[in-house]
Amino acid sequence: MQSDQARRGGGKRYVGLDSESVVGPLRRIVATAQNGLEVIRFGGLDAGPSAAPYQVVERTAMYRLRRYFPDSETATSGIPVVLVPPMMVSADVYDVTRDKGAAGVLHAAGLDPWVADFGSPDKEEGGWNRTLTDHILALDEIVDHVRDYTGHDIHLAGYSQGGMFCYQVAAYRRSRGIASLITFGSPVDTLAALPFGIPEVVATRSADFLADHVFNRLAISGWMARTGFQLLDPVKTLRSRLDFLLQLHDREALLPREPQRRFLDTEGWVGWSGPAVAELLRQFIAHNRMVSGGFVINDRAVTLAEITCPVLAFVGEVDDIGQPLAVRGIRRAAPRAEVFEYSLRAGHFGLVVGTVAGQQTWPAVSEWVHWQEGVGARPGGIVPMAAPDPHSEGETGVSLGNRFAHTVTTIADVGADVGKGFAEIAAGTVRGARELTGEAARTLPRLARLGQIQPRTRISVGSLLAEQGRRAPQRECFIFDDRVYTYEAVNRRIDNVVRGLVHSGVRPAMHVGVLMETRPPSAMAAATAVSRIGGVSVLLAPGADVAESIRLGNVEKIVTDPENLARATATGLPVLVLGGGDVRELGIQPGTDVVDLERLDITDVQLPGWYVPDPGLARELAFVLFTGSGDTLQMKRITNYRWALSAFGTASAASLGRGDTVYCLAPLHHSSGLLVSFGGALAGGARIALSRGLDPARFSDEIHRYGVTVVTYTWSMMREILDSPSLHIDDIHPVRLFIGSGMTARLWRRTLEQFAPARILEFYASTEGDIVLANVSGAKIGSKGRPLPGSAEVRLAAYDPVAGRLIEDDRGFVRECGDNEMGVLLGRPGAATETFTGVMRGVFEPGDVWIPTENLFRRDADGDYWLLDNKRTVIVTPHGPVYAQPVIDVLGMIPRIDLAVAYGITVGETELAVAACTLRENKAPTAAEITAALDELPVDERPDLVHIVPSIPLGPSYRPAVDALRARGLPNPTVRSWYADHATGTYRRFTKAVAARLAAGTLGPEPAAR
Repeated sequence: MQSDQARRGGGKRYVGLDSESVVGPLRRIVATAQNGLEVIRFGGLDAGPSAAPYQVVERTAMYRLRRYFPDSETATSGIPVVLVPPMMVSADVYDVTRDKGAAGVLHAAGLDPWVADFGSPDKEEGGWNRTLTDHILALDEIVDHVRDYTGHDIHLAGYSQGGMFCYQVAAYRRSRGIASLITFGSPVDTLAALPFGIPEVVATRSADFLADHVFNRLAISGWMARTGFQLLDPVKTLRSRLDFLLQLHDREALLPREPQRRFLDTEGWVGWSGPAVAELLRQFIAHNRMVSGGFVINDRAVTLAEITCPVLAFVGEVDDIGQPLAVRGIRRAAPRAEVFEYSLRAGHFGLVVGTVAGQQTWPAVSEWVHWQEGVGARPGGIVPMAAPDPHSEGETGVSLGNRFAHTVTTIADVGADVGKGFAEIAAGTVRGARELTGEAARTLPRLARLGQIQPRTRISVGSLLAEQGRRAPQRECFIFDDRVYTYEAVNRRIDNVVRGLVHSGVRPAMHVGVLMETRPPSAMAAATAVSRIGGVSVLLAPGADVAESIRLGNVEKIVTDPENLARATATGLPVLVLGGGDVRELGIQPGTDVVDLERLDITDVQLPGWYVPDPGLARELAFVLFTGSGDTLQMKRITNYRWALSAFGTASAASLGRGDTVYCLAPLHHSSGLLVSFGGALAGGARIALSRGLDPARFSDEIHRYGVTVVTYTWSMMREILDSPSLHIDDIHPVRLFIGSGMTARLWRRTLEQFAPARILEFYASTEGDIVLANVSGAKIGSKGRPLPGSAEVRLAAYDPVAGRLIEDDRGFVRECGDNEMGVLLGRPGAATETFTGVMRGVFEPGDVWIPTENLFRRDADGDYWLLDNKRTVIVTPHGPVYAQPVIDVLGMIPRIDLAVAYGITVGETELAVAACTLRENKAPTAAEITAALDELPVDERPDLVHIVPSIPLGPSYRPAVDALRARGLPNPTVRSWYADHATGTYRRFTKAVAARLAAGTLGPEPAAR
């Protein structure tokens, strides 16, 4: 038995335990019930007044402009800081708590805080129709309003997408009136760090699809925005709710964090209009134009490269929305601005709201502003932003260590290393997979489509433009003079031109001359409108050959621009004037057959019964082009299939997509402009950037402003740009590819050096037939590459350039060339190829059919083709044939040589090969350098003479012309001319004595001096 004392002691202990275990829990239950009921009834606990005072200074349909602490001293003397929220977050994000919120902290630091309040689209008239442009233009107004109120340039700050708005409006304004930019977790290079490791090709294609097919009909409501934000970090969301429930009995512990909780859970989210979401997805995710440039604001192309004010970007080390690598993209996108960063251990929301923001973010902002205003030194923690390294921390810039530490609190070092290793392997796999997937996704459908084209397939430039317009009418089609035009607008313009042409007598199959140069949009509209009718566009180059081109092309009417009106009327043909708007005076002379299409009232024009839009078949003639000039003028006939082959072939080889902007420098009457630039961009769905001509200063500006990713060129065009002192290209530029034909090896290397890491894709395309060669890899500088899939099968036929005929074998068939043997390039016609008069049959075997080109090639052991010369320009010397292109290439590799050409001259009865060169910096090479360079060629294929000339004329396509040099005959003997001494195998100075012996018909070593 237990003693009484033991029983009493035990009893006392029992009673005490009962009090603690029953009364305490009851109190917790009661407190929990009371607080929970308050949360249910009012949405949260009453924490008392916490918002800072403000006044709405400006009110429009798009925004309310708040000025905080309007009656304080800082309202008259403080430096203005304008805070911009994202579209889906309430403007109250900057005033969640008065003591730790942005407005309160900045005011306490002596600054003048303003907030742009866009409201909620579901509560504003027309709110669901707001576009991204509407927000930028509204912010542009706000900047002007605050400057007018304060008389001071403003510091513009934005959180998340609000920071993207700040970047965009600063670029739109070219930093006018903006003292500095401050952003918080605002991504710029969106494709550099996608959430959850989403492959780029998936993100871009999904963004395009959602923009074109979902958000053109659907908006995002406030609850959808809130749910999406919470699902981005479900662990943190669940943990915060669990913590709230577990502490629901302790009101004093919850009250300090209650405003923040209510903001995140219910009050802080607003809707997002569908058009604005679509623009965001299309411009800044699918096409990543914050980095490349060329995003569109108010129909104007804009680039962040035009930002010149200082930038401070806050980087959250564990931010999975505005990931560090994406945020640091501003360093690349704005190369002309001083860019700083402040890195802190915070997630996306914690950058601007909460304890960390109150203690670090907003004090740092106030110190930054004072430093920019010349008060104090640079704040601690703010450092110049280095160029981002995409491989430094995996795919996102948020290291695995930081992410796990933030989520789980602690992690073993070994586990972190292992995890990071797996992440790096996965990242590499994803990168490789997305590159392959992206290429296949773009290329295979285009090649499949080419394979489906038959002679009676309807395909034309007009039908392809209409097709792109049906797919996405609001997508940008082309840019010209800083204006951006959608497919809908372009097709409407073309349909109006069609009505004018039909009214003026243009009919299917009619040959219509297009004589334009300075107005590429009008030339494009005219040619496409003729195609839409089913006519043939004869593309005329302004110049001395217009009359002959009109005769060869059987032109019946001419469409021209005001600048070429006089030249067009001089032909005596009916003239239709297009371009320049309806307010210009043309000075049309009475009695002339001229119609001003811009002033023609087409509202009552009825299209006739025969009109069928875009009737062109693959086999039918679509365009007529001209090459050469004077005696060498040649007409080239382009069928619809030939145009489609070049268009889809270019798009495939260059991997053109909707995110690309193709810069077209060549005029439409050149094959590069028609087939590569216009055709490739249209087939690839890329934007076309049209220029008024080659101007290096304009080139530098438009490359950045338009976000040009692909530049097309012809011959020596890039030389004009590289040699210009007005060329200003930053190390960080958007160009990824140059594509064209005729670039010399020397110019190729110079272009690669200037525009690294861009590549060059050199093409060769026969203007008749279906041959398209492309050096896709760019590994062999100077090579024309290999046949593109979908183009014609090619072979080299052995050729004797001296006799001017093909070489046959013992059976009478043409002998096919072996590796590195010169021959004529032939192409086998396909099902959709038009039959030409020059077709060859029974070439290599009985019954085979081939279309010859005029060009001589060699094929190396790897299967790559190298252009040597044209059959008509091979120089037949006493020591054998000399081919121009190899001579040009080897001389061009001498650093002091600029341009080089090779041509033949007749001295007596002897044909001599002459090479003419221009110099860089006017310093001539030595005879030893000439000899060493030409040693790369076989002895018999070296030029007889090499001389330096002041200049080499360039044709309209920037192709070096030799007619004038050839007409001068034998070069003058100077210290800058050399001849081939065949006895020694070297080049020696060309003297009067040597010239005399040449004139006498002998060529040998110069006699020794006595």
